[in-house]
Amino acid sequence: MSGYVLAAGVFLAICGVPVLALSHLLAAHRRRLGSLSRQFAAAVGLMFGLVLTGVAAVAMLMFVTPHDAYLLATLLAFACALAVYSSWLLSRGIRADIRIVRDALRAVGEGEPPRGPIETGGRDEVAELARAAESMRGRLAEHEAGRAASERARRDLIAAISHDLRTPLTSLQLLAQGIDDGVLDSGVGEHGYAEEISLHVGSLAAMVDDLFELTRLEAGEIQWSMQRVHLDELVGETVESMRAQAAAKGIAVSASIPNGLAPAEANPEKLQRVLFNLIQNAIRHTPADGSVTVAAEPAGPAIEIEVADTGSGISAHDRARVFEPFFRGDASRGSGGAGLGLSICRAIIEVHGGRIWLDESTTGTRVRFTLPRAGVGIERADRRRPARPLL
Repeated sequence: MSGYVLAAGVFLAICGVPVLALSHLLAAHRRRLGSLSRQFAAAVGLMFGLVLTGVAAVAMLMFVTPHDAYLLATLLAFACALAVYSSWLLSRGIRADIRIVRDALRAVGEGEPPRGPIETGGRDEVAELARAAESMRGRLAEHEAGRAASERARRDLIAAISHDLRTPLTSLQLLAQGIDDGVLDSGVGEHGYAEEISLHVGSLAAMVDDLFELTRLEAGEIQWSMQRVHLDELVGETVESMRAQAAAKGIAVSASIPNGLAPAEANPEKLQRVLFNLIQNAIRHTPADGSVTVAAEPAGPAIEIEVADTGSGISAHDRARVFEPFFRGDASRGSGGAGLGLSICRAIIEVHGGRIWLDESTTGTRVRFTLPRAGVGIERADRRRPARPLL
């Protein structure tokens, strides 16, 4: 019995060792074989050769008659052919799925728009690859849309800067040329022209300062110390300092802060800058006998502050853009500002971890923003990452 086992072991070793060696050789040189079809054909040829070799060895060792050996070889060859055909059918579907993924990725590389989802015929690893490719294509599409939006914003910003710089620069150029040529009105005097030049230079300096501050805010390059801010005191001081300007236009300015309101966690100087900008905007766009009110109320872990006026309000098509740099709605065209005030307010509030928006109002404009309540660790925006790219 042991002799038969030994003979069987020797036979299996004689047949198996060459097959294993050839299999490793094919796997090591699969790059030379090229396509999956050629690799599949090589593997089938190897298996078919193993079958014929095994039949020949069995026939010689067991002294099988040629007729029986031929019949055995035919049966094995037929079984091998069926196995090859079945494997070919399965591999054809796999190859088709791979071509679908390949074509989709090639289209992405060539910048073609997606023609629909990447669908495969199976639920195997190729299907997982297709889902990964679909996810990648979606992320690339979002990135491309964001890049295109940033590019449009950059062009619009450059155009806005160029437009706002052109007017004072042109005036300065004309004044300088008139002084040089001696053709300006002598009744105004040098002091009058100096004041006009100083006015234009101050306007340019203010716009450059605002733009520089906004750029640093968006880039997260400014670090502030946060502290407990009692809003009743800060809002009261701010409103009081704006009364003279409001009274000159016949506008009433008031504060409405409830007793016992929790302090906010903020930088008082920057928060006051936001309030100054919002109150000045409200006064500018409110007619005589109107009013401007600053209110605050708790809102969970935050505090909401509102600056409301009884002016003409903001048109529907301008509401979505009022916080964009250099945007000025129809009601602001003659205000003389550069359109950076609300953008700076937005950037300051976002650095604090809050948000700012226009609330619905039947009369005038209501600007609301949130600040974190002192002692409540709500998540603040990362100050080192810009909320929106400026350039």
